[in-house]
Amino acid sequence: MIRPRRLRQAQWIRDLLSEHALTAQDLILPVFVIDGQNTTEDIPSLPGVQRKTMDLLAEDLKQYVDMGLRAAALFPVTPEDKKDETGSESHNPDNLICRTLHYLKKEVPHIGLITDVALDPYTSHGHDGLLKDGEILNDETVEILCKQSLVQAQAGADIIAPSDMMDGRVAAIRQTLDVNDLHNIMIMSYAAKYASCFYGPFRDAVQSGGKLQGDKKTYQMDPANSNEAMREIALDIDEGADMAIIKPGLPYLDIISKAHQSLDIPLFAYHVSGEYAMLKAADQNGWLNYEQGLFETLLSFKRAGCTGILSYGAIDALHFLNTNSSK
Repeated sequence: MIRPRRLRQAQWIRDLLSEHALTAQDLILPVFVIDGQNTTEDIPSLPGVQRKTMDLLAEDLKQYVDMGLRAAALFPVTPEDKKDETGSESHNPDNLICRTLHYLKKEVPHIGLITDVALDPYTSHGHDGLLKDGEILNDETVEILCKQSLVQAQAGADIIAPSDMMDGRVAAIRQTLDVNDLHNIMIMSYAAKYASCFYGPFRDAVQSGGKLQGDKKTYQMDPANSNEAMREIALDIDEGADMAIIKPGLPYLDIISKAHQSLDIPLFAYHVSGEYAMLKAADQNGWLNYEQGLFETLLSFKRAGCTGILSYGAIDALHFLNTNSSK
């Protein structure tokens, strides 16, 4: 008689036969940077996550590197008086994100730094691109994204991550970097970014949500579509993307799996703010165990075919992994 349960009867055999594993090297931590010094701000819709000034962020990252963290994704909180219709602060070489890059490269040289390329943290209307008469202008936006990418790369970014979903931006950014002798700067494209309600806490964190005029459905993807995602990822590969992000993560495991099976490129899931916040809220209400729920979620991304995962729970996962590895 065939008894599959024989192979599940003890922890040692379960470990021995485990098909997938989550490691510290799989995790990328998104962080929110604010101007000033020695300042921390809580984010009510993201329990356990804080906005921090670059000096405090550097101290955190030093500890996280010792725990095994390899990369962090930086998101700036732009002061209101520096936001305008065109997001001009995005390509100011002395803006907050560029100053943070310079500082972190000196203070924490052994961590990879990923920077977001999009205009929503910098625009007064909250969109990822230029807005004219209710329409998001594609090509004009791409010109600004190239300028934004260039100043970030020159300031010390290791990976440029365009999250705007404008057509043709990867090719334009790659060309801009190359003609400026920045051939080794990598591009991690948000290739399949869906128009999702799960971004709400993130918009609270960067203080862009209340500014948003309308929605982002003309450039972010329709949640009903999967074949379109394969086309978007393939286009970005052809344009020079080194890696691709699928966002959100958990509601789109089928997209991750499909891309893994059909496309030869490193894939990353973004376990987004709303997904993380749901786990935290359920834990606070006693409905599930946060640590177990987080680990199961992150492992599901690996099982679906991800190379790595961006998650606000990355440090909690590192604590879990380090504690269990020492037993």
